[in-house]
Amino acid sequence: MSKLIIVSNRLPVSMERRKGKVNFQQSAGGLATGISSFYKTYESIWIGWPGIDSDKIEKSKEEIRKKLISEFNCHPVFLPRRDFDNYYSGFCNNTIWPLFHYFPQHTAYKENFWKSYKRINELFCEDVLTIAKEEDIIWIHDYQLMLLPKLLREKLPNATIGFFLHIPFPSFELFRILPWRNEILEGLIGSDLIGFHTYDYALNFLKSSQRILGYEPDMGQLHSHGRIVKVDTFPMGIEFERFYESKKDPKVQKEIEKLKNEVGNYQVILSVDRLDYTKGIIERLEGFNTFLEKNTEYKEKVVCILIAVPSRSQVPQYKKLKSRVDELISKINGKHGTVGWTPIHYLYKFLPFSSMAALYNIADISLVTPLRDGMNLIAKEYIATKTDGNGVLILSEMTGAAKELGEALIVNPNNNKEMADAIKKALEMPGLARIEKTRIMQKRIERYNVVKWADDFIGKLKSTKTMQKETYTRALKTEAIEKLKINYTKSSRRLFFLDYDGTLTQFFERPEYAKPNDDVLGLLESLSSNKKNEVVLVSGREKETLNKWFGHLDLNMISEHGVWMRKKQKSWKMLEPLKNDWKDEIREILESHVDRTPGSFIEEKEFSLVFHYRKVDPEIGSVRVSELRDNLLGLTTNKNLQVLEGHKVIDIKNSEINKGHAVLKWLSKDNWDFILSVGDDVTDEDMFSVMPENAYSIKVGLHPTCAKYNIKSPDEVVSLLKKLVE
Repeated sequence: MSKLIIVSNRLPVSMERRKGKVNFQQSAGGLATGISSFYKTYESIWIGWPGIDSDKIEKSKEEIRKKLISEFNCHPVFLPRRDFDNYYSGFCNNTIWPLFHYFPQHTAYKENFWKSYKRINELFCEDVLTIAKEEDIIWIHDYQLMLLPKLLREKLPNATIGFFLHIPFPSFELFRILPWRNEILEGLIGSDLIGFHTYDYALNFLKSSQRILGYEPDMGQLHSHGRIVKVDTFPMGIEFERFYESKKDPKVQKEIEKLKNEVGNYQVILSVDRLDYTKGIIERLEGFNTFLEKNTEYKEKVVCILIAVPSRSQVPQYKKLKSRVDELISKINGKHGTVGWTPIHYLYKFLPFSSMAALYNIADISLVTPLRDGMNLIAKEYIATKTDGNGVLILSEMTGAAKELGEALIVNPNNNKEMADAIKKALEMPGLARIEKTRIMQKRIERYNVVKWADDFIGKLKSTKTMQKETYTRALKTEAIEKLKINYTKSSRRLFFLDYDGTLTQFFERPEYAKPNDDVLGLLESLSSNKKNEVVLVSGREKETLNKWFGHLDLNMISEHGVWMRKKQKSWKMLEPLKNDWKDEIREILESHVDRTPGSFIEEKEFSLVFHYRKVDPEIGSVRVSELRDNLLGLTTNKNLQVLEGHKVIDIKNSEINKGHAVLKWLSKDNWDFILSVGDDVTDEDMFSVMPENAYSIKVGLHPTCAKYNIKSPDEVVSLLKKLVE
């Protein structure tokens, strides 16, 4: 049975020292709870840092390891202090955290931070490899380990690897600022499935991968080094029943009574957050202050309970934030408070579950207004706890949760007036409206809880792996290559149809740069000089270029996808009589798009026009190509023209022209006992479709095809042909 291996920065256990002994306790809620449902299905283990400075426990490491494995199914990764500080406090929390949350002004770009981040990811990789096998499922979590998928892929090429990012993924314009952006993207793309909370985050990742690394997204998929990588959204849920049933807990009941006695008859606005600059606590306080200024009738009728959980208290920005929060609360309480009424009740501490559940229960309004947040589970916890439905959620549009909880009062956290108006609207909302909105959100949260979230992710990871295997079955593997070589050796009449661009050579920025090197020319010469072989170069190139590059070789050539044909060392002949009087009108359209699309250009052939956009910014290119396609389709319908999309090109030609029609003339010429056709794009599908059953047809790349086999790259095509020549 395969194992489920969970990898995260921290283990789901808390540690404390008592009388010189180390004690661990299982953490409750969140990720640990969601994944626990899989423990019955898989042999499971969790890998992560145990929260201990490894330099101080050198003698007790083995004891701690045994205890964690035997009692909690956890494997500790011991991290050296010299790297941990630069990794965690440095790169994770001073580089990635602020940048990914849209605070570039707080972002540090230090080489020593990056080096430590790499080293810690490598240490995690070493520990995972002591446990993982290729048949296991490895699920990696969050921004601390973004290099780990690729590191593991290099050691376990066929492993099933999933990655989930629990924070936002920023827009391309922000992400591109990061000096190590390429390494981060390549690290993540080592996964089979990359998960995000929302579609926006997934789209940001895909755009960054496209514009930085050149990966073309295809229906939420990337093709990397012959492997399909799926990118999808999984909005994380909560342990719904735990919060919904919390009011039945005696500890929670006791806390509720205590709070009611302390708060009295005031309507309660609740604010709960870690003390972090991304949470918008200052803006929230200012919004509450604006509410009190505009609505004096609510003075001595409402209280705001603000819970700020200490976080990274030694970091300068967090110290400064703490001082600002303290000062602003004092200012608001001093300005609006009276002898018997304090507007804001402030607690700077961590609260246990019973206290939090009690606060959720008594709160009339929950004010959840981060400036940026990956998901925000507090909003879901509050709604889940309102068994009577009598609560109102005010939620920032900048949270992932806002995409799910549309019945909440959605606000811009930077708009004081909007927040103040939302507080008033929440306080005055009729009871039936409150209950109706809460019930709708509750049903949604209950249906997509944390267990469903984890189940969906693992299910999609498995289906992605299945899709990869199905693609792999079409790959030209060693066994098929050996069979092909044997058939080639035994045969006496062999026919080769070979595309050039994207098949025998990589693509270049401009067509003229793709001149064949000595290796390719030597290979074609060896193939064509064998008397048993008939080699046909089937290209979209114009005949003049083919003559210049390959005219000295003893091979046949087809140009412009089937317009012209040249047999060995003879003159070019047109396969079908064609007209090109349509070109002036179409050229005018193409030129207007070139003028508005920097980096694009037109290639003109005798009977076709080609719009190239390989050097165009991908985002602009997709828009312009969509416009051009629409314009062309309207014009070409009645002109007997065809619009074909290839690799960063749009080709407009006569509809009678195609490679399939051209190669039929060769197929009927002789009784061939070995046929091999190789191509890479949509124009080659016409050629594959007319191949006889006994032919070997090979598509370069992993895209759907009617060819029998897929091969990864032009380099592998050249390697295959060399094996035949040898």
